[in-house]
Amino acid sequence: MSLRDDDAFFPRHINEAGIALIKEFEGLRLTPYLCPSKIWTIGYGHTRTVCAGMSVTPEQAEMLLAEDLDLFERGVSRVVKVPLNDNQFSALVCFSFNVGMANLEFSTLLKLLNRGWYEQVPAQLMRWDHANGEVMGGLARRRAAEARLWNRSMT
Repeated sequence: MSLRDDDAFFPRHINEAGIALIKEFEGLRLTPYLCPSKIWTIGYGHTRTVCAGMSVTPEQAEMLLAEDLDLFERGVSRVVKVPLNDNQFSALVCFSFNVGMANLEFSTLLKLLNRGWYEQVPAQLMRWDHANGEVMGGLARRRAAEARLWNRSMT
């Protein structure tokens, strides 16, 4: 049994809408590439174990994504101190997957959210549209998609 399957260990999971958002913006790359922040990346945005010359299959990319999501799901669960619905949780997992857990942990976004100021989150997400000091259109679109997921009502 993996940690992902054991809800006593790990109670929150990103929803399908969140996974689809990550896959849409990361795309699937079977060989390493340098992202705009000059970080080696492979699969669906995997960065932890990438080395030059490696390749992955689509199945391996899915496994790497699942492993990465475990880390970010646990991280978001650890730092957020207020209740979240599944879309809100998934939006924050998507965000932290892209910018890194430390950037969420020490962000104004998290400080405001943990004060209960949920309505501030979409505007705070939109502030994270830069890489290497430049506004990136792809990041602006991604942040807008995360904000839409955050605001999507649960039905």
